[in-house]
Parts: sequence; C-alpha cells; structure tokens
Amino acid sequence: QVKLVESGGGSVQPGGSLRLSCAASGFTFSSYNMRWYRQSSGKERELVASISWLDSITYADSVKDRFTISRDNTKNTVNLQMNSLKPEDTATYYCNSRHYWGKGTLVTVSS
Repeated sequence: QVKLVESGGGSVQPGGSLRLSCAASGFTFSSYNMRWYRQSSGKERELVASISWLDSITYADSVKDRFTISRDNTKNTVNLQMNSLKPEDTATYYCNSRHYWGKGTLVTVSS
C-alpha cells in the first residue's frame, strides 16, 4: 500500500533552518508529482511547494527564495529545505501524492 512518512521536524529559532524528508513507498515514485503542504492551528491546509515527475517546481509566494523542494528518485524521497524560518512558518507539514497523505511532522519556529 502507499505510504508517505515525513521526518525532520522540530523546534528552531527564527532565522534558522530545517530539512524535511518524506519517504515514499508502494507506488512508482518517479512517475508522480509530489507536494508539501502545511497546516497551522486554526488555518486551512495550504500548498507550500510541489515538484512534478519532470522536476517542474512551484512554491507558495510566502516561502519563495527561502524553501527548496527536491526529489531523489533513487531513494523515493522528497525533501524540503527550509531556510530563514519565520514564526509564521510554524505548522504541521504534510507530504502528499495524489490523494495520499503522510501523518505530518511539526515545525515550530520560536525564540
């Protein structure tokens, strides 16, 4: 069955960095688009970044020039490098492919 498992969340001070990873299994990873979403308390889930199976990339305006999405088709992983983190980046981050979701990893940015 399809599994998406996120890792790499944690607590960091403003201006810091974190790298999230999503390990995928149960499908032909290289053939599908992958996305990172986030959801903070009281807000709707929002798309943060996406990478297509052809490596076409898009970002939310709020994270452009700070976050970098990448994929490794040899390891079936999709990563999100997050730099210059802000308190408003605090959220649970979810990996997504089609209608499949991981359980999320919590990122807290606070001084």
